[in-house]
Amino acid sequence: MISVIDFAEKYNDLCLDILKDLCGIPAPSGLEDNRANYCLKFLKDCGYDNAYIDSAKNVICFLEGENKKYNAYLAHTDTVFPDLTPLPYEDDGTLIKCPGVGDDTVCVAQMLCVAKYLKEIDYKPKKSIMFVANSCEEGLGNLKGSRQIFKDFDGKIDFMITFDGKYNFIGNMCVGSHRYLVKAITEGGHSFSKFGNRNAIAVLSNIVNDIYSIEVPNKPDTKTTYNVGTISGGTSVNTIAQSAEMLCEYRSDDKECLSIMTNNFNQIFKKAEDKCLSLEVKLIGDRPCMGNVNKEELALVSKKCADIQFKYNGNKQVLFGSESTDCNIPYSLGIAAICMGTYDGTGSHTREEYIVKKSVKEGLSIVLDTVLTF
Repeated sequence: MISVIDFAEKYNDLCLDILKDLCGIPAPSGLEDNRANYCLKFLKDCGYDNAYIDSAKNVICFLEGENKKYNAYLAHTDTVFPDLTPLPYEDDGTLIKCPGVGDDTVCVAQMLCVAKYLKEIDYKPKKSIMFVANSCEEGLGNLKGSRQIFKDFDGKIDFMITFDGKYNFIGNMCVGSHRYLVKAITEGGHSFSKFGNRNAIAVLSNIVNDIYSIEVPNKPDTKTTYNVGTISGGTSVNTIAQSAEMLCEYRSDDKECLSIMTNNFNQIFKKAEDKCLSLEVKLIGDRPCMGNVNKEELALVSKKCADIQFKYNGNKQVLFGSESTDCNIPYSLGIAAICMGTYDGTGSHTREEYIVKKSVKEGLSIVLDTVLTF
């Protein structure tokens, strides 16, 4: 086995090639098929005869060890962008620019390289390893990929790390959320002759006003938020809007606070029912909060991961915090998990996103060292 640093040097060019290939394959949540097929072929070509794509479009392979319970390593293939054509990619030698390049495409590329290397050296882990290029981490994907993994391997996963984000951040708590599609239906009509009829846009506007009047729970060491993300509807400027819909959510890193927000939103929706012909409220996203995770174990694992990042990230201070990621699922089940960044860059979830090119190599070292450590 070569050193971690030598591995990163040897595999850097391959990782950059994989990154460029993956960035050229559109992958909105739920439509990751082509990226999944790319990852599957790569792993099969590496010798992973056990690699396969499951029903949730996760790409999975294994290195079996003496302990048949798994350490699971994930990186998600989907991006927040709805584009079904390749996104613009630019490498100027210092920065690599592309929407989704950091979140989470580079992490997938790095993990694939580590999987290839360990197969090449016929690595025999003490604890079995599961690599997963998983689906549906972003937005309304609602963590479908992570959910499927923990359903299919119920009781067989001891620990999980998802590679996601910048390499000076550790996510070791989770943010739960509920997301709703709300649709109002009214009589509508001509804006002059039917003036006075109820307007669906006005109904939603009142709901928005009520949401933004909520006083979020003020519980120490917690954070709770709400948001209305989109609103649309109506027919024309001289038509009373007969239908309109919106997307809204609330989030919290505390289960009790999340429950308080559920009650607040339900009261607002109930109040609005009398203001229209019908109000359809559909829960379209449900990300759970922290379950009964062993805090001592989680603190120890967090420290080890932070030490690994610091070893290779150019001495950048490692920060800890709450995130909404694939870790929400194991956390809700009481299983220790970490969201661990592997690159330097900025602009996540924007079309101006970029990563620092040299950080790809540094991240390769982080991923391999992490897998060997645990």
